[in-house]
Amino acid sequence: MNRLVIAALSAASACALLLVASPPAQAAAGEVVVFSTEFQRLDTYRNPDGCHKLPIAAHVLANLTSAEVVIYGDPLCLMPGIRVPAGFGSHVPPGTGSFSVS
Repeated sequence: MNRLVIAALSAASACALLLVASPPAQAAAGEVVVFSTEFQRLDTYRNPDGCHKLPIAAHVLANLTSAEVVIYGDPLCLMPGIRVPAGFGSHVPPGTGSFSVS
């Protein structure tokens, strides 16, 4: 029984560290543009603030904001992600779920 309690506390601590490690997102001037396929319009996020779920077919993200954008592997912006500096772009890894402005 003690091992079960210790395992549960360890898991809760790890989750708390992940939540604390992600700085709160702030609004950035500019746009984040996401390309999915040749048959779809570009998805444009003006002055993005907070966590945004990416389209399922997202392929390329262009950071046209004044701040760094972080691409996450989950839809809630919780996991460590790929940083994209202002004025740069990145291929979006398969299964990527969201982005935020850091």
